[in-house]
Amino acid sequence: MSRPSPISATVDYEQDGKQHGFLNLPWSRDDSAWGHVPLPITVVKRGAGPTALLVAGNHGDEYEGQVALRKLALALEPDAIRGRVIILPGLNFPAVMAGSRTSPIDRGNMNRVFPGRPDGTVTEKIADYVTRHLLPLADLVADLHSGGKTLQFLPFAACHELPDKAQEARCVAAMEAFGAPYAMTMLELDAVGMLDTAVEALGKVFVTTELAGGGSATAASIAIAERGVRNLLAHLGITTARVEAGASTRLAMPDGDCFVIGQNRGLFEPCADLGDEVAKGQVIARVHDLERTGGAPAEYRARRAGLLAGRHFPGLVQSGDCLAVVATTP
Repeated sequence: MSRPSPISATVDYEQDGKQHGFLNLPWSRDDSAWGHVPLPITVVKRGAGPTALLVAGNHGDEYEGQVALRKLALALEPDAIRGRVIILPGLNFPAVMAGSRTSPIDRGNMNRVFPGRPDGTVTEKIADYVTRHLLPLADLVADLHSGGKTLQFLPFAACHELPDKAQEARCVAAMEAFGAPYAMTMLELDAVGMLDTAVEALGKVFVTTELAGGGSATAASIAIAERGVRNLLAHLGITTARVEAGASTRLAMPDGDCFVIGQNRGLFEPCADLGDEVAKGQVIARVHDLERTGGAPAEYRARRAGLLAGRHFPGLVQSGDCLAVVATTP
């Protein structure tokens, strides 16, 4: 028999109305002997109907989803819905407060520890609560990501290739309803420990995003996130609003050839911009030696033809960094 979660909720998931509260995780530390990690949560419910679980802050330095979900939590009222909306705008709350990808408490990458453990690290305990207490309630889960401090993407909604093609079709329909400028079908190379995998293993509909990046947000990228989550609520039948989907360009990341990984440390020179069409073998990045002049930079070439969908963001790179992502255009 599994251990109970140490997290306690100040909200009632079965209660009609609108509740703002916390998921309180005990965390004893030097500056607070009986302290807690308080994860903000909002539940909006009216009667029977589908449930949407909307998540942001899985990585703390990704901001479009965090802003969009806080605005939704403020604006959404019970009389506008049928069913239930659960909003977690800062899933890895310690990382959110630190503005970092991983938790400053245990260095946990939230999106690599699912299904979590009730007796594990702080990050694992949060993942365990989501897995055992929130995912069973949900019909659809949306996890809003962007590139954080180290990557920049074309703004896309995404779903995964799945063994269950009927489930995949439901995910594709939700991805298209989100209405981002680009719609990406992905084959994850390493899906172990991801929230995505935990949701899909339960047969649920899962949609994720990559909305710009660079460790900040823009008015345009936040607007994409806001429209997208409202579209998902309409698509699921939670609201009666019409889906305001824009024209999405379909993209795919079918295999490892989409990724260009650096093997040098130095000064990053992008040789193509996001949205550019690139040919297989085309130079799309160079890395220059910082410590001396007179040497040719290392060149990195596209491993397939397609659209430059993502790239390294900071001006310096180290060996092992992802330099570019090339997506195919079906």
